[in-house]
Amino acid sequence: MSELMTKSLAHEQQEQRLETRTALERIAGFTMVATAVALLAVLVATTVYAQDKYSLKSPGGIAFSNFRGYEDWAVVSSARTDEVLKVIVANPIMIKAFKAGVPGNGQPFPDGSKIAKLQWKPKKSTEAPFVVDVPDVFTQAFVMEKDSKRFLKSGGWGYALFNYEAASDKFTADPKSFSDCGHTCHMAVKGKDYIFHPYEKR
Repeated sequence: MSELMTKSLAHEQQEQRLETRTALERIAGFTMVATAVALLAVLVATTVYAQDKYSLKSPGGIAFSNFRGYEDWAVVSSARTDEVLKVIVANPIMIKAFKAGVPGNGQPFPDGSKIAKLQWKPKKSTEAPFVVDVPDVFTQAFVMEKDSKRFLKSGGWGYALFNYEAASDKFTADPKSFSDCGHTCHMAVKGKDYIFHPYEKR
């Protein structure tokens, strides 16, 4: 009788251990699934942000995605007003043309040339041992692309402006940014294929 009770007790303990192990395995499995879902959510959120930026189009139909990678383009020049710091960058096609002497050699920039004027509000540096303005808040990307057939009426260049709002970390297409929005201003440098800034010596 005692031996029977001992075996029964051992069986019950074994079943309890199995149930405990099964429960722990279920918890571990749930944790792995929850972690995978969280990681997927982060990846999706990152992708959505990138899509939001490069899915934008100006009222004139110029896509921000046409300028993908502008963050890493070579610097052409820089400029500033009392209220804005500007860095002008261009894609490899346009940089190659600059280095070949365009537009000073009388030749126009080739189709596919793209240039962007990146703009920041300035602030006084609190670190430099001298008085100097440095970029503070990014505000706009003013872009131009060369397509002599598509933009025939504006000297072969299409223009667009994309505004950036730091509070929401989002870009928006400027509602007044038509494909010829900068043409009137750039007529002043028609003889330089409508480009204000030369490729500066460095």
